[in-house]
Amino acid sequence: MSQKHLKEAFISNLNGTSLLEISLGLSLAPLCLLCRGLLLVLYYLHHGKPLSSRKCSLLLDFLVLVSPLLFSCTVLSPIIVFMPTIIAAFCAGIFSKIYSQRKLVTRVPFQQVLTDFQETYLDPEYIPAITVFRVYVNVLTSISILAVDFPQYPRRYAKAETYGTGVMDLGVGAFIFGNALVCPEVRRKSCVTQPKLSSLARQFFSVWPLIFLGVGRLLSVKSIEYHEHTSEYGVHWNFFFTLAFVRLAASLLLTIFPKNKSWIVAINLTVLYQLALNTTSLKMFVLHGSNGRDTRAGFLNANREGLLSLFGYLAIYMASVQVGLCLQKHRSSVKGWIEAVCFLLLTVLVLFIFLQVSQAYADPVSRRMANLSYCIWVVAHCLTFFICFVVTDLMLVFTKLLVKGSSVPCCWNIIKPPNSIGKYETEAVPMGGEGKLSHVCLISAINKNQLLFFLLANVMTGTVNILIDTIHSKTASTLCILHLYMFFNCLIMYILHARNIVLKFW
Repeated sequence: MSQKHLKEAFISNLNGTSLLEISLGLSLAPLCLLCRGLLLVLYYLHHGKPLSSRKCSLLLDFLVLVSPLLFSCTVLSPIIVFMPTIIAAFCAGIFSKIYSQRKLVTRVPFQQVLTDFQETYLDPEYIPAITVFRVYVNVLTSISILAVDFPQYPRRYAKAETYGTGVMDLGVGAFIFGNALVCPEVRRKSCVTQPKLSSLARQFFSVWPLIFLGVGRLLSVKSIEYHEHTSEYGVHWNFFFTLAFVRLAASLLLTIFPKNKSWIVAINLTVLYQLALNTTSLKMFVLHGSNGRDTRAGFLNANREGLLSLFGYLAIYMASVQVGLCLQKHRSSVKGWIEAVCFLLLTVLVLFIFLQVSQAYADPVSRRMANLSYCIWVVAHCLTFFICFVVTDLMLVFTKLLVKGSSVPCCWNIIKPPNSIGKYETEAVPMGGEGKLSHVCLISAINKNQLLFFLLANVMTGTVNILIDTIHSKTASTLCILHLYMFFNCLIMYILHARNIVLKFW
């Protein structure tokens, strides 16, 4: 077999892993974020000032926020069950040290701290968990698209061929979910009215970079005979096209239907699509082509997975718009966000119940078709991932209350409650406190140029695959290559952020 066919066989005919293993893997990112925040608070407690060295901040962020994820999906994957416990125990140790040293400075009772925590007011204009969620989806995707070509990356984490739940299967849907959380329809204030046709035209214009990138990827892959998994999207289709057309279709639907009823549109889309799969020959067409022999003759046959899965991805997008609208409701206190977390946890529980019913009576999870079970699974797991980040942020807010004046980048700002005087004025952290550290935060850096980061990761992945025989790479070489690859991508984003450069011109 040629090198191209060897690599294609290496990422084909896989069956995914369990929902539990994926959940355990997803918990690592919020725990790493918590660990980074606690380390920064501990540093402030010892030195009386925040970490200001750019080099040290970049190194800390990479080693704590990125490197553990690289290890967990390669050499540490056999013990992934124990990883969350190990990191959580480390975080507990740091918090214990912070609390014990803080008692030497202040004698405020712990019960009083808890009461103040619930009454703490947070900046309602910025929800850091949304930013962190989108950045980490990008980071995890960037790691996986290269790591999957190495033997140290477990085959069960790669995309399943037809049915199954691989980590990379979730990543595709999580990208759609994250984009919908910050789409213009969600971010636009209710008091602002714009002509619907004008808004729709603006959306049509805004997706041209995605179409351009899709065409660029298609031409480059075909010209160099790069290995590709045909049953993923088809012969000519790719994920850039999916992102573009889902956004266009969603914008059109949101001009027809009220955006606060987008969850109803999502349910109707995915249920009708599943009915079509089960009651017609549509499922056989997606899996085996029009002649039942996996033909790729004609545009529709050649790209049937990419084209028909648009219905499922569109349903995920519309459901995520509803989630985004829910998150944008004015909640300015810790107590309000605790109530929101409880509501989201209940929603996740209901979704997982529906997932079990759907898999038993409709169809197992299939990313290839983006069926009903896949849509439910993606929304449920993305909500779980998001909830973990919200809880992490709340824990860091609590820690910052213990150590007055400490700051953590990409964490909630503590503000004074409205119409208040007295102790809150002196205890509240100034709103500019976090902004002073924004220039040394890797999350902010990636967030500022997310599309560029994703594009750079794709280009670097292709370059590594062309230059290196990844299939026969040794463990030490694999870890070295993956770390250099991710560090280079992060360093470019960091430099652009430090110079306040945003490469967006559309």
